[in-house]
Amino acid sequence: MASDNTNCKVNALVLTGYGLNCDVETAHACELAGARAVCVHINDLIAGTVHLEDFRLMIFIGGFSWGDDHGAGVVQAVRMKKNAGDRILRFIDKGNLVLGICNGFQTLVNLGLLPGFEGNYQDRSVALTHNDCGNFRDDWVNLQINTATPCIFTKGLEYIELPVRHGEGKFIADDSVIERLMSQNQVVCRYASSDGSSAKGRFPQNPNGSINDIAGICDPTGRIFGLMPHPEAFNHPSNHPDWPRLKHMTLRGLISPDAFYASGLRIFKNAVQYFQ
Repeated sequence: MASDNTNCKVNALVLTGYGLNCDVETAHACELAGARAVCVHINDLIAGTVHLEDFRLMIFIGGFSWGDDHGAGVVQAVRMKKNAGDRILRFIDKGNLVLGICNGFQTLVNLGLLPGFEGNYQDRSVALTHNDCGNFRDDWVNLQINTATPCIFTKGLEYIELPVRHGEGKFIADDSVIERLMSQNQVVCRYASSDGSSAKGRFPQNPNGSINDIAGICDPTGRIFGLMPHPEAFNHPSNHPDWPRLKHMTLRGLISPDAFYASGLRIFKNAVQYFQ
């Protein structure tokens, strides 16, 4: 695939294959945001029939890669690191963006791309493990966005709602790592209550028991971002479970149209606008 510079479209690589199942809606969100999305099977990237240098945004999507054998995202991370690790590091070094959603977030931490302290994108220092509730969670959550974070993807956002769909989303790390993430503003989003206040570990506001309600983190540059909730699943207002009521309130002038928008799509638009 050759880059097309004539119309300035941002090329987005959406990884798929082996149990990953959010490729179509992720590609759709990229297209809505103004990018040109290409769904690429992991084998094609590894074989070199698709070239990373033709893309500016690489997305590790949600699903159940390799059936989550040996832990969520583990097999995918091992395979990608062994067969394409150097190419991924060069991709990052060139100033490109990487987004990991749900299983993709699990893969990024297993690869060591997050948290990326001091430019170290190979050592694993955090983990995502089984939910404290003991089962799979399919629900909507409220998120506080850290406005001081360097994260490219969340610029202009303060509070959003997104769906979660996971059984292994509990973010854990040593105290020293958590403190460093917090002090360096690498904690991008945290689970919150409906009024926007901290979830304080309460279930179901915090659906998995993550330490410090952590839902997503970035690397120090803000160009690599991973989160458990699914922004691609909120690409249109009608995706929201309260869509009929909120639409009616908007038509009656009870709330501003600006108060209800597809906040997940903003994450993809920020990525595209970063290059434009």
